[in-house]
Parts: sequence; structure tokens; C-alpha cells
Amino acid sequence: MLAQEVAVLDGDSPLWEGARALLNAALLLEQQEESYVWHGWTRRQIETFLRGLPSPCSLVAAVWQAALPEQLSGQDRGATEGAERLKLGLVCEVVGGEIRSLRTFEALRAAGLKAVEELEPGYEDGLAILRAAHALVAPVAWALFTDWQTWNEWLLGSDEGQSPEKAVDKGALLTALAQAGRCVLLGTQTAHRYL
Repeated sequence: MLAQEVAVLDGDSPLWEGARALLNAALLLEQQEESYVWHGWTRRQIETFLRGLPSPCSLVAAVWQAALPEQLSGQDRGATEGAERLKLGLVCEVVGGEIRSLRTFEALRAAGLKAVEELEPGYEDGLAILRAAHALVAPVAWALFTDWQTWNEWLLGSDEGQSPEKAVDKGALLTALAQAGRCVLLGTQTAHRYL
């Protein structure tokens, strides 16, 4: 799942906090027995998914959360009621079925992406993220754009103590969430190609 050496390119980014939790979960899955299940995820499921990807490619996750009123500046409160802020912006580089590097959207500024604070959960910024990831890392095989509640439901939405036979089909769950309009999936491996 993870290459022997995984490069973390911008570990000082504020967006890294959410990415760190994912890396910790991946390390936990790799170190446990094959039968270990983490919130419905198994190492075998993830390895099978990664081996099925083109090489090289990238995976993108963009997760927004509604900003709390105290997080909005005084002049923005009236105009941006319900504004959303990027909570997780992550690009994983996958080569030969292994994750080789991780970077947040801060690193994509080198490819012309605007500041993270300015990114919005819309079509234009979504395409800009995909183009920057493609230019800086590799073609985007899968990109997930969603809100914090849907992300947590998908990522953490089942018990840890399950047997591998009862593990959740996370791909089917994500497809159902996309069909319900709760997230958007784009990339070269989806029906909705971005380039």
C-alpha cells in the first residue's frame, strides 16, 4: 500500500493535520494482521484498488466544511453566511500500486493553483485542482470532492471490530453517496473525465 519510502512534501501546511490522520490509519493497517479491519477498511481492499490504478497517477481528496461564524472576518460575515473552508486537500502520488508521495493543496501553488483560503467547492476550482495535480504530480485517476459530514460517513462509517468478511464495500458506498449528490467523483478512471 505505502512505498518503503513515502515523501511528505509540505508537512508544515495547515492542511496536513487532516492528511496526517489518514497516513496514521494507513500505517496502522499495514502493521496489523491481514484480518484487521479499520472502520470497514481492510489492507487487501486498499491494495487491490491501488494495484488497479494506472501507473503513475494521482489521487485527490478535497473536503470542505461550513465555516463557523467566529471564523469569518467581521466584514465577511454578512456576505459569506455559510461560507465553506477547505478542511482537507490532499494529493497522493501512486506508482506501481504504491503510494509514493503525499502533498497538500499548498504544494499545488507551484503549478498555479490559487491560495487554499480562496478555494471554493465549485466546478472552476475543482478543475483547477485537477489540472494542478496533473501538472505537478501525475494524471488524476480519482478525485473526490465532498463535505466534511459525507467524508466522515464514508471514511469512518462502520465499526472497527468487524471481521474482514463483513467489511464494508467502500467503493459501493462512495458510489451511492455520489449518486445521492453528496459528493463528486472525477478523474481518468471515472465516467466523468476532467481533461
